[in-house]
Amino acid sequence: MSDDAPAPASNGGYDEWLDALADGEGYALVCPDGHGSLPPRRVCPECGSASLSAEPLAETGTVETHSVVHVAGPRFADDTPYATAIADFGPVRLTGVLRGVDPETDAVAVGDRVAVGLEERATDGEPLVVFRPAGGE
Repeated sequence: MSDDAPAPASNGGYDEWLDALADGEGYALVCPDGHGSLPPRRVCPECGSASLSAEPLAETGTVETHSVVHVAGPRFADDTPYATAIADFGPVRLTGVLRGVDPETDAVAVGDRVAVGLEERATDGEPLVVFRPAGGE
């Protein structure tokens, strides 16, 4: 590789965020006005502030919407059927796959509390943001 070759593309910290999530130390980037985002970010997407701090994610979030996927793309072919959801974790909303529930029943509802973590896709073993029902509920 020559000195003139472009540097390899970087995901700007997303892999580090996934590692933190896997270690139970997930975080959001939060500006002084309380707007949250996820890496990679250098400025707040809401107000443009360049002053971002890593704030811990709440231990549980609230399901805002969910859907059951029966026909998936190739990267999720062996995972179907599965439930996917968007959950509110304070300053950010996360999208993930619901595990620990039967996707064919009404085992999940808007307002349910979930914990977030990192697991593997069944199809290819790649990292996957996963929600599980929060303990005691």
